[in-house]
Amino acid sequence: MFTLSKLFWALIQPSNVILFLLVLATFALLWGYRRLGGWLVAGVTAVLVAITVLPIGTWLLIPIERRFPPPALPDHIDGVVVLGGAVDGGKSAIWQQIALNEAAERVTALQELARRYPDARLVVSGGIGRLIEGPGHPARALEAYYAAQGLDPARILFEDRSRNTYENAFLTRQQVQPAPGERWLLVTSAYHMPRAIGVFRQAGWPMTAYPVDFRTTGSVHPAMLLGRLAQPDVAERLVELDLAIKTWVGLAAYRLAGRTDALFPAP
Repeated sequence: MFTLSKLFWALIQPSNVILFLLVLATFALLWGYRRLGGWLVAGVTAVLVAITVLPIGTWLLIPIERRFPPPALPDHIDGVVVLGGAVDGGKSAIWQQIALNEAAERVTALQELARRYPDARLVVSGGIGRLIEGPGHPARALEAYYAAQGLDPARILFEDRSRNTYENAFLTRQQVQPAPGERWLLVTSAYHMPRAIGVFRQAGWPMTAYPVDFRTTGSVHPAMLLGRLAQPDVAERLVELDLAIKTWVGLAAYRLAGRTDALFPAP
């Protein structure tokens, strides 16, 4: 299932589809199908212009990121689970320093919560989520990083086998064995939170959402539209659209597979 999901996404990822259509248009023009090639080029161009000018990816991400607003933190919690995905294990191993990506707030949030709740159990869940494993492991890089930051790695339980959100929930629950009635915080990116909460609920482990790594401001302002016109960035818009489509597809796929308790889990 893991391999199939990766291959399926590679086929439907918007930026990959656009590239495929451009390649198809090129061959159509070379083989003399000028009308077909022209229509394909015109269609792809129109799509790229629309993606660049209009905040399509932002519009798609906003309802997901607003689904679980940051909570008012209680005086006591029993533990914190941080989902992986913020560390490039390969680069970290090669350069011997932690390499964080756009989801770096997942890493720093654990430090903040560890200080706020000195008695809470700390868990980092995440293995290597790529089809082809490279050098290094994100968990080892995080161990070294937290130790350098003064957070004792012995206090942190690393679940380092999970490759996706489903495995995050079930493997972590098996390892942690939370007691009934305990209150745990789940830390992950805001766009990922609805699916993650749904999976943990399905695993029998209700969580309090603590979203980080917001990719939008929660609304679209006229100034944003003007900024896109003044400084168009096709590559950035494609990345945003890819993320938005992947998030919605993930919600639907997990619900169809029975891995979440709802199509769009809510607080």
